[in-house]
Amino acid sequence: MRQGTRNLITDIAGLRVGNARDDGLRSGVTVLLADRPLACGVNVMGGAPGTRETDLLAPDKMVPAVDALVLSGGSAFGLAACDGVAEGLRAMGRGFQVGPVRVPIVPGAIVFDLLNGGDKDWGANPYPGLGRAALSAAAPDFAIGSEGGGTGALTHRWKGGLGSASAVLDCGITIGALVVVNALGSVTAGSGRQFWAAPYELGDEFGGLGLNGPYDPGHEPQATKRLGEATTIAIVATDAALDKAGLTRLATAAQDGMARAILPSHTPFDGDLVFAVSTGARPLPDPAITPFALGHAAACVLARAIARGVHAASPRPGDLQPCWSGAGTDPR
Repeated sequence: MRQGTRNLITDIAGLRVGNARDDGLRSGVTVLLADRPLACGVNVMGGAPGTRETDLLAPDKMVPAVDALVLSGGSAFGLAACDGVAEGLRAMGRGFQVGPVRVPIVPGAIVFDLLNGGDKDWGANPYPGLGRAALSAAAPDFAIGSEGGGTGALTHRWKGGLGSASAVLDCGITIGALVVVNALGSVTAGSGRQFWAAPYELGDEFGGLGLNGPYDPGHEPQATKRLGEATTIAIVATDAALDKAGLTRLATAAQDGMARAILPSHTPFDGDLVFAVSTGARPLPDPAITPFALGHAAACVLARAIARGVHAASPRPGDLQPCWSGAGTDPR
């Protein structure tokens, strides 16, 4: 397994990501778009999710694919970002055909960033406009860290952010992850800077600190956010030809990456969710073994993307938490 060329989810051919942010609002939106509709599954393990159209993604539901996915700040208000994306897609002629009408299928998930110091005293809901702007910005190259849906993200200790990573398996299949890290739990061990995801790092993509560090397996972390204030939402994508059932299983396996990179994760206070999508460009080399390998790779890639999101976060005036990148180089 090796990194993709960009080390972004867009190493999967045909995928694009767009970000939009409002620094005054201290929030934003990230959109995943593809050249054509994507088969999609979802898994929700957090106790406080905020979602749109996830019921459609069950293997027994009629709609076979999605036109875009949205990861947004704004709590429940942020789900309106999907409206802006749907309107933009409609103008592009995209959507599920129902007679003469096309209906864009745009599932989304949100994180709670309403108490991060930004100006939330808006009149009209800003998220439809942010969604439309993120759709317009979609491209193969995009920024991570304090961008898009990760603009106002916080974690237990460090400023959170938008992360992404990719990997190419020995069989040639590519898998990538895109994640907004706004967790109740900590991405680093103890009081140091050592990422829990360190065993899965490729090169020095999030600091290259190796496996040093004081890990205390008996540590019992305390909740620093209240019910509904935390969430990590993610997308894993692959070019392997998987159907909705296979992608539902891939999303489930990818949740292991969240548990490896954030301690604790999947709490009653988090809305932890993973979408899984496929472009279907590559047949499975081995229908029995390849899904097993993909599940492991998805967990590893998501763990790396989580660490990269925090690693890449940048300081801005009014921050309530420090950035990992500005805290020195001593891992202890």
